[in-house]
This record gives sequence, structure tokens and C-alpha cells, in this order.
Amino acid sequence: MRSTISRVAWGGCVAQKIKLSTIAETLGISTATVSLALRDSPLVAGNTREKIKEQARALGYIYNRRAASLRTSRSGIVGVVVHDIMNPFYGEILKAIESELDRSRHTFILSNHYDSVEKQRTFIETLLQLGGDGVIMSPAIGTPPEDMQLAEANGMPAILVARSMEGMDLPTYRGDDSYGISLATNHLIGLGHRSIAMIGGTDQTSTGRDRYQGYVNALRKAEIEVDPNLRIPGPRSMQGGFEAAVHFLSLPQKPSAAVCWNDLVAIGLMNGIARAGLVPGKDISVTGYDDLEEASLSTPALTTVWNGQAEVGRLAARALLDRLAGSHEPDGIHLIKPEMRIRQSTSPYRPRQ
Repeated sequence: MRSTISRVAWGGCVAQKIKLSTIAETLGISTATVSLALRDSPLVAGNTREKIKEQARALGYIYNRRAASLRTSRSGIVGVVVHDIMNPFYGEILKAIESELDRSRHTFILSNHYDSVEKQRTFIETLLQLGGDGVIMSPAIGTPPEDMQLAEANGMPAILVARSMEGMDLPTYRGDDSYGISLATNHLIGLGHRSIAMIGGTDQTSTGRDRYQGYVNALRKAEIEVDPNLRIPGPRSMQGGFEAAVHFLSLPQKPSAAVCWNDLVAIGLMNGIARAGLVPGKDISVTGYDDLEEASLSTPALTTVWNGQAEVGRLAARALLDRLAGSHEPDGIHLIKPEMRIRQSTSPYRPRQ
């Protein structure tokens, strides 16, 4: 099957379809060489590939991915599904995925599942219908193993990011959340804080369970009693953090510090604390998680934990491409080691006046 595309001339007249053979004839080379060059095959010298691509552009030729997929059994399309692209955490992961896929001339189709298993399942089914090569996903809460098995059984390998899935030993790339939150909690303990709240998250995700466990482990290691009343679950957005400030400030234990689920919650909490007439970083210490760009730009600059989002995206995309090439890293969880970023939103404990 020859790969072709219609070309529209100026004035609205439709020109004849441009064929690979047309490009080959103008350059005096074989159609096979043109085909290989347009797929960036290393079998064609770099300067020759560029010359062929320039001629293709001049003639108005666009690579027909669908026709190529019929010959190679590969569409060059990867599905990516996450909780919510509006969260900059996922934006940083997606940017790294896109950069890695670009190197192999793959493109991706993006979907937000908003923790809807049904919406996520529809996306996977649609991707299978389109002949997607693979899928990278941060699974929705409650995702059944059967949904992942559907993809794998149909030759569409799946790679997980940010969240793990019980019952599925798929390659999973994420930060070491338990260790990362323990870094933030230990930082506050080292500053003399003993009444430390944890704000945000849910036990319904591996991320939520691991982060809370890291908080608990750090308190216990310091021989500080774990008070369940100091946990305010739920918020994962800036608005959620802002609204949680009312609850936080009304706690009878009067916590002097807060470990937040992520940077968005922390920034929202600091805004709520400031609205109440207190000074974040001075009256109450606050830590975030993820080290988003917004963290260093907030007022005060947010003490947080770098969680390796870009590395997560890069490694996940690389793992999928390796699988498509016939080799891959072992299944299971691959953890990125978080690092502390100390800024102005935390300070030594001092009793409230």
C-alpha cells in the first residue's frame, strides 16, 4: 500500500495525491529509501534523510501514519490517562513523557479520568479500537485488574505512574512517598515542632496511604504520639487547602505546623492562615510536596519535597518504548528518591502568644 495524501493548492483547487514514488523520482532514489527516511530509519544516512524530508515538505507530502500502521502493525500512538491535567504535578510528568516519545516519533492521546473508572475504561477501549501501541496511566481509584488485563491481553502494554495498583505487577514509576513525607515531617520535628497536622490525601490511593504512613513513622521514631485528630484528609487542590485552614486553626491541640499532601494544598493553606491574620512560616510552619514551580514563587517561598515528576515521566515513557522494541525492565515498582527543599515557610517552633 502506498502512503499518500491529498494536497490543496492555492485558490482551493485540489491537486493530485503525492506518492512516495513522486518524491523518489524527483531525487533519483528508490521508494524504499524514501519510506525509511520518513520513518527516521538509521539505515538511511542523516544528510540523505534531511534531503528527502525537505523534498517531501516542498511537494506537500505528509506522512500517512494510518497507512504505515497497516504495514508495521504499529500506529505510533500512545495513550496517556491521568487524574487531572489541571494539577501541575501531572503537567510536569506529561511534559517529560511527550519529550521522550518525540524522540521515537510517537504521539500521545491524553485523557483525564477524574477518578472515574468508567471514563478510564472507555478511554482504554477507544485506544484499543484506534490500534494504540501502549498506555501510560495514573490509575483511577478503584481500577479493577481486569481493565489492565484487557489492555495487556490485546497486545497494548501498560505502564503506571504516580500510583500503584494492588493485584497487578505492572511496571510502575513514582516517587517514594513514604520516605518523602518522612523527610518533611522530620524537618519540622528538627525545628522543635511536636504538634504537627497532616492535611490532604486519601487512603483510597497508594499515594495517600504511603504518605500518611511516612508521617506516622516519623512521629513514632521521634517518640511523638500520633493523634488521629491532627489528620485532615481530603484536600488535594489549592481551594481544598484554603478551605481546610478553618478546620486546622480550630483544632483544640493548636498545631504549630502542617505537613501538606502537596504544594497546592500547602499554598492554599498558607493563604487561609494569612486570611486569618497569622503569618505562614512564622506563626505556623507549613511544608508542601512535589516542588512545583509555584512552590518557590509563593509567599513565603514554600518548603517542600522534590518528588521527581520529570524523571517519573521520562522513565515511564522509556519503559514503554523498550517494551514495544521487545525488551524491558522488570515489572514492579520503581521508586524515585525524593529530596528536601527548604525555604521560608518553615521556622523553629515558638509558643503562640
